[in-house]
Amino acid sequence: MMRIIISFFIFVQGFSFVSQPVPQPPQAEVVHASSKMLCLPGIYLTDPQDCLPLGPSIYITQLATEGISLPLLSLPSRPIDSLLSELPFSYALLGDGPTPVYASLQDAISGRNEIRTIDAGKLRYVSYLSYTETASGRFFLLPDNTWLSVSSRVSVPHSYPGGIEFYRTPGNSFGWILPFAPTVETKRTPGYNLDDKTGHSVNQYDRVQVYSTRLVNNDEWDLIAPDEWVEGRYVGKVTPSANPPPGVENGRWIEVNLFEQTLAVYDKNKLVFATLVATGLDPFFTRPGLFQIQQKLDSTVMSGSFEADRSDFYYLEDVPWTMYYDHARALHGAYWRTAFGFPQSHGCVNLTPADSHWLFNWSKVNDWVYVWDPSGNTPTDLSYYGEGGA
Repeated sequence: MMRIIISFFIFVQGFSFVSQPVPQPPQAEVVHASSKMLCLPGIYLTDPQDCLPLGPSIYITQLATEGISLPLLSLPSRPIDSLLSELPFSYALLGDGPTPVYASLQDAISGRNEIRTIDAGKLRYVSYLSYTETASGRFFLLPDNTWLSVSSRVSVPHSYPGGIEFYRTPGNSFGWILPFAPTVETKRTPGYNLDDKTGHSVNQYDRVQVYSTRLVNNDEWDLIAPDEWVEGRYVGKVTPSANPPPGVENGRWIEVNLFEQTLAVYDKNKLVFATLVATGLDPFFTRPGLFQIQQKLDSTVMSGSFEADRSDFYYLEDVPWTMYYDHARALHGAYWRTAFGFPQSHGCVNLTPADSHWLFNWSKVNDWVYVWDPSGNTPTDLSYYGEGGA
């Protein structure tokens, strides 16, 4: 009986315990509607009002203001056909002095009865059919069945890989790292005020996209990747434009940018090709203006000089895929060039053989050639210019 009473007492006490009010913890401060939630990661160029664009959104939005959207997109491009680089000629380099030419191998070996002389100069190349080793040296047979002795055979340099075709006009600028140095290290911020190099370098002729450009202490800086800047002088840029130059009404033109040392080709107002070039070196500038292709030649001989002492004489046989557009100034392949992206010529627009071959296949007589210098440094006075040269 006592066990029953004790059990009943415990039951009643337990019932009484659970029926008592349970003490509540201190209440947190009420969150007002004005305190917004964090926005989902994204680009917020304007205040989203209903959330806070913090965290990753800050970085993504900052990139967007500089023209970068994630994920990064590659250029809508492809390399040109490698077969375009194949030349139908073999070339040999002449020494600096006058070079006699002979009617036969025997005359060339004996050094008698020369029929003509190629003037002295530092830039002289001949194309040849074959060569013969003799006790007196190596002699080369030219296409006109004449003979001469040369400094050396040459192979066409391929340091610059050449231009690219586009299947869609890109939405931002792009370019190539110019060969002023083997590599260029990028910076996290534009300018030389801070020593904040990234530890990442780009190589000469690397193709890069240019998302933004800033002027710092009168120097242009290009953003080529998230948080990676290089000084603009290291980049030969193309800025696509669907707007043709004044006077071009058929949607086809070739643009030569003398400041950037680039060439861009437009068809139906769309960018279809771009590359680096080498234009006229001071004082043999490539003349700015709007021109039309006058003549196309598979190959031709180019020679001439502009200095009174003829110290700049050049002689170049079988210059390939030549398109004359401004008197003696032409777009053409330059098999003797080892680098592109800075002025070097006597006024012509020099391209790699592959690039000139592509352009030759695309172009037609009367196509427009627009040459300009956005820096304004190239003389525009027509009286300054003569016929031009290679």
